[in-house]
Amino acid sequence: MFMVAAYSNRDSVYEKELVKYVSENSIGGVIFFQGGPVRQAMLTNRLQKASKVPLMVGMDAEWGLKMRLDSTTRFPYQMALGAITDPHLIYETGVAMARHCRRLGVQVSFSPVLDINNNPGNPVINFRSFGENKEEVKWRGFELTKGLQDHTVLAVAKHFPGHGDTDTDSHHDLPVISFTRNRLDSMELSPFRFSIDNGVSGVMVAHLDIPTLDTTGVPSTLSENIVSNLLQEELGFQGLVFTDALNMKGVTKYYQPGEVDLLAFKAGNDVMLFSEDVPKAIELIMEGVKNGQIDEAEIDRRCRKVLAAKYWSGLSVFQPIQIEGLVDDLNTPEDKLLNFQLAEASLTVLKNENDVIPIRELGGLKIASISVGTDEKTEFQEMLENYLVMDHFQISAEDNFENYEKLRDRLFEYDLIIAGIHNVKVYPGDRFGIKENEIYLINQISESGKGIIVHFGNPYALNYFLSLDRSEGVIEAYQETPYTQSLSAQLIFGAVNSSGKLPVSINYNFPQGLGISFENIHRLKYSIPEEVGLDSRMVQKIDSFAAQAISQKAAPGCQILAAKDGKVIWQKSYGFHTYDSLTPVRDSDIYDLASITKVAASTTALMKLYEDGLLNLDVKLSDYLPYFKKGNKSDITLREVLAHQSGLKSWIPFWMTTVKKNGKFKWFTFKHDSSKRFPIKVADELYIHRKYKKKLYKQIRKSEMGDKVYVYSDMSFYLYPEIVENITGQSFMDYLEENFYQPMGARSFTFNPYKTYAVNDIVPTEYDSLFRKQLLHGTVHDEGSSMMGGLSGHAGLFANGNDLLKMAQMWCNGGEYGGQRYLKEETIREWTRCQYCVQNDNRRALGFDRPLEQPHANGNTAKSVSQSSFGHSGFTGTFVWVDPESEIVYVFLSNRVYPTRENKELFRLNTRTNIQEVLYEAGEKLTDY
Repeated sequence: MFMVAAYSNRDSVYEKELVKYVSENSIGGVIFFQGGPVRQAMLTNRLQKASKVPLMVGMDAEWGLKMRLDSTTRFPYQMALGAITDPHLIYETGVAMARHCRRLGVQVSFSPVLDINNNPGNPVINFRSFGENKEEVKWRGFELTKGLQDHTVLAVAKHFPGHGDTDTDSHHDLPVISFTRNRLDSMELSPFRFSIDNGVSGVMVAHLDIPTLDTTGVPSTLSENIVSNLLQEELGFQGLVFTDALNMKGVTKYYQPGEVDLLAFKAGNDVMLFSEDVPKAIELIMEGVKNGQIDEAEIDRRCRKVLAAKYWSGLSVFQPIQIEGLVDDLNTPEDKLLNFQLAEASLTVLKNENDVIPIRELGGLKIASISVGTDEKTEFQEMLENYLVMDHFQISAEDNFENYEKLRDRLFEYDLIIAGIHNVKVYPGDRFGIKENEIYLINQISESGKGIIVHFGNPYALNYFLSLDRSEGVIEAYQETPYTQSLSAQLIFGAVNSSGKLPVSINYNFPQGLGISFENIHRLKYSIPEEVGLDSRMVQKIDSFAAQAISQKAAPGCQILAAKDGKVIWQKSYGFHTYDSLTPVRDSDIYDLASITKVAASTTALMKLYEDGLLNLDVKLSDYLPYFKKGNKSDITLREVLAHQSGLKSWIPFWMTTVKKNGKFKWFTFKHDSSKRFPIKVADELYIHRKYKKKLYKQIRKSEMGDKVYVYSDMSFYLYPEIVENITGQSFMDYLEENFYQPMGARSFTFNPYKTYAVNDIVPTEYDSLFRKQLLHGTVHDEGSSMMGGLSGHAGLFANGNDLLKMAQMWCNGGEYGGQRYLKEETIREWTRCQYCVQNDNRRALGFDRPLEQPHANGNTAKSVSQSSFGHSGFTGTFVWVDPESEIVYVFLSNRVYPTRENKELFRLNTRTNIQEVLYEAGEKLTDY
């Protein structure tokens, strides 16, 4: 009937004494506190071996084992679970907690907390409660209990008869509950009655003074009226009754160790928890038997209850805990997925004026983000940047008022301010640790009428921000974790649904139950593999392929991204810009996309013109470019040239015609200084004649034509920017930005990045020793594109992988992204189908590449892609591929041409397509685990 405290973070002397204590006193169980899982497992094995009857092991695991142990999974606090409206998620939380307990040799979880927290100042329950509404507390308690007990862990409902409406912590003193019996029946007792009626196995009795139930002033734990008469007889509870910890001041202030155990036994408790003096307690109880105050049969009855619970939990066939693989088993991908889902489902939108959330229109919007309470860039801000480039600010709680005012003035220059409130304490003391300056700034942002406020903490802390009701948007996230930060940012940009409901009342503006629900608008969601049926253990193989490529110098670094079903399951940057290892690759760094320009710029622009009725695929190219009406190219069609079926030459080394025999440039071609005649920058200190583009076009026009068979050719793509400009009256880049890049939030797409990007944000390509005689860093790698001033339809586009993924996801979605339609589905289908497969053995679509008819390991794609997939690769070491059947979208960016294009290791290793194949294998292997 006794459970003593055990710790796995103490020395060998302590452990030896604990083992001796167990063997000599024949106690029934232990309750573990601080430590680590491996140490606890080893200590549990020692204790079980020393005990004649297997010990019942318990833990306070209200939010999982992490409540007590390092290296384990933390689930959300019950207050966050109180915001979740899906019963299945609460049940699955109980299941996961049970699985962890069983794996660690724990049979009893002292949860759920069934206290109704209707006192915002409660110093001990507070965020540990499901909330203030008894009905909401009831069903969540039931689901968590069922999840635990369906998987053979004894659930213990606490703290009977209700510790929610108190302003005293029973760890330090004895709280007084002065409510009438009617109030207790209708409120505090209601969740316990419901839980008992639905089969909870254990109840923990709190240390409370409740005059209505016991006029003697004795703590409820020691009250026969409360434990025996109310709990067991009136409410009919027949499971195990546990005391709250008997070392707490709520009882030790008035009673000595041993004595308190005797009184707890007499009150009707089955298990004395955290007993501080078992020998003394046993001595006093035995004296009670001898003098007739205690019936020995009553001891037998309660011991039998404990033994029955041990039998139910499997202790009759106890096996030592296996140490190998323990930490992995307590931190599985499935646990991560559940945590991710719980965080997403808990997010609660409290204010959404003018439907500001989700942010729909991204073009031209100037946003600032501010993290209040920290001086470091937060994970929240990092995720915001995945959707839109914005300016980020941080300010610590300790900063002075002058700096807060300066920051306020800067923020007001923006169209929208997204403010995160960080480092909020969980308990209400000292205003949850929130400083006056923080309150001032958040109120100022709220009153500006252009702020979205996200609070990463106990919702009660919102009571101190009195102007929140004047904000455009308010989101309560309940805790500050990587998942809540990431998902709050995703919620703001419409990648996740909003479904959470506020579990407690905040001021007069945000009542309990408030929560504005809406569906996502299908922007990329940044998730984990398990959400889309992929096994993260398989996906991790991407790391090894990337490491192999870098170690064998296939490229100095790379960005790798993958999405399935519109959810990003891999986003990672590797290595460095160059082999000197000075500048690490970041997710925001931009790469020269090389021939991916053909699809991410030219083809996409032409598709838009096609569906707008401004472009006909089956008319002659010369109808759009009249200077091609004469000569050998007058009858080729756009369809033919886009599918590389026109007979055009593969490429022309234009730059070679500019060099004299002595190696110097001809005078009318290049100069090392810019001037009116030579204004177009080709590379650093190299400028081309303003009219030289006409010579390039002339060379294309006069070039030889071959048979109309498949020959991959750059030639027509030089011409598409001019076609776009002739049709629309806009510059090529303006047309792309207006119709695609800006509204998608893909602002990294650019030509000639040296004009707008810092050099450290651009990944260099090759050292060109023949033509430009310099390292190409911020100017295009392709020679022909550079002679077009860096802006061509075949090469020259730069971007980061994240923005390229947005474009590719739009293609995969059939032309729609982020709640906006960019292209029609039938347009995507027409342009990505094979155009001349049967009669000409040409796999190509219009602009896009397609897989081989029978893909293989050394082909242009992974062998598992579908025949409806499409994409493109780039000479610099880039690759983008879309598979509409599997809904897998894949991006690989590298600078494999650094320092020279002669480096073919990326092809030899087959890195890009090996990684792509992993994404397909990960789905197939999921069921094997």
